[in-house]
Amino acid sequence: MKTIGFIKSLKIEEADSLFEVDQPMPELKQQDVLVRIEAISINPADAKIRIRSAAEQPHDEPKILGYDAVGVIEKLGPDVAGFKEGDRVWYAGDVNRPGSYAEYQAVDHRIIAKAPVGVAPTSSASMPLVSLTAWEILFDRLQVPLDDSSSSLLIIGGAGGVGSVTTQLARALTQLQVVATASRPESSDWCRKMGAHEVVDHRDLVQNFRATDREFAEFIVQYADLAQHWDAMCELVAPQGRIGTIVETSEKIDISALQGKSAALMWELMFTRTLFGTADIANQGHILDRVARLVEDGTIQTTQTRVLTGLSAETLKTAHEIIESGTMIGKLVVDFTK
Repeated sequence: MKTIGFIKSLKIEEADSLFEVDQPMPELKQQDVLVRIEAISINPADAKIRIRSAAEQPHDEPKILGYDAVGVIEKLGPDVAGFKEGDRVWYAGDVNRPGSYAEYQAVDHRIIAKAPVGVAPTSSASMPLVSLTAWEILFDRLQVPLDDSSSSLLIIGGAGGVGSVTTQLARALTQLQVVATASRPESSDWCRKMGAHEVVDHRDLVQNFRATDREFAEFIVQYADLAQHWDAMCELVAPQGRIGTIVETSEKIDISALQGKSAALMWELMFTRTLFGTADIANQGHILDRVARLVEDGTIQTTQTRVLTGLSAETLKTAHEIIESGTMIGKLVVDFTK
């Protein structure tokens, strides 16, 4: 089968930053399904892993990226339950295993779900990773209440893929007042389209947030630059409030700044359950199933804003260039069927 991979961490414009690799069909483990991939989306994680994972030493074998996919089940492992051949499924995959820049992929059935019915694969492909991340940070990490209309949620990086879904889930499933950050007119409009009650400029965040007549945010999620926004978050988080982030930093931050408020910092990595084989690994399949139903009934909308076509090194290089520009609103999708 055709796959797209890399060995060395190179700038995307270099010839071998991504290249075509002919590989054998995946071998299925007991819990696996074999999926013929129809569409994927490109995430910042794709570019980060390409840039960082082989910076010091090349991979021994080509590494296949890709952490979102929609496709059709072609084969079932012996211990698979709840799925059949021909089911269209969606998932975000597992960083321990070859990714979705491929014609076919083997994936553990516990972390997949049936894709939304009546939704194009390209649209569906925009959702799995960001939906899992948004759901886990809201409900597993921060444990936001469902019925509290007096508390607010500040989303730093509201126009990106995770921010877009976080806004929608918060509006659909909780009573929180949602304030999102954006700095351009088009990204501000997008945040409002996703359902934000207020949109503020992240530049001079404290002043702009407080201009909404809110002194503190009980919950803050940070999807942009942890170090850049750390002081502002410490100032804005409510006493006994909670901050969640998906963005690591090499800079030192003063976590003691949260001590006086008894505030919490929570990390979210969508791959934790698969990396460590946690006892609740199947929760990811359950979350994706719940999100699929929310998409089907129109409660939340998919976040695809741009589509490229074809499983090729050229197409995926273009996709990485776009992601690395840092200007994406919503999600970039690649259609493998054209």
